[in-house]
Amino acid sequence: MIYELRRPEQLDPEKRYPALFLMHGIGSNEQNMLQMVKGLEDEFFIFSIRGHLSQPPGYAYFTIQGYGKPHREVFDEGISRLTSFIDYALEEYPVDASRLFLFGFSQGAILSMTLGLTLGDRIKGIVALSGYIPAFVKEEYTIKPVDDLSIFISHGEMDQVLPFDWGKANNEYFRELGADVTFKTYQEGHTVSLKNHHDFINWIFNQLEN
Repeated sequence: MIYELRRPEQLDPEKRYPALFLMHGIGSNEQNMLQMVKGLEDEFFIFSIRGHLSQPPGYAYFTIQGYGKPHREVFDEGISRLTSFIDYALEEYPVDASRLFLFGFSQGAILSMTLGLTLGDRIKGIVALSGYIPAFVKEEYTIKPVDDLSIFISHGEMDQVLPFDWGKANNEYFRELGADVTFKTYQEGHTVSLKNHHDFINWIFNQLEN
């Protein structure tokens, strides 16, 4: 996977750092996601991962066959590649395996939530902005325990791309599984408002203190 790395300027050779894995929306790229977490590089190793599929004007991690329905084989491959990338980052960089965070918008949120379910308590926290969980993930994937997982889910009440009800369903699903869920809604469409940005940055810093 092609990725951009941001990390603290002054590294302590005795220290292992929390890691933040960023996943963009369809047709976007790894640079756009870095803007959302500017400033966090003082605390984190930040890996902004480019989707491996061309999707002009940018990239994607999977294709879709219909509304809310990813192509299963392509989606499975995307999840496999991202899982392998997380393992690679743990081997190659001074990253703390107990403090792994996933962050995604739209398609990236879909992947972040799915990875949270497949990796379970390997993941400490997730920020999922405007996504959904594919039906086949809930019905056919092996879901790991998420009792120790914290997740920030947000969705625009006027989202014209992915319905607001899907955001509410994400909240209910993770709560039923026992995850620690923070669910925020905004008077927005399929976008990230300044208030949303402020809320998830504060949430991330709070997770580091726990």
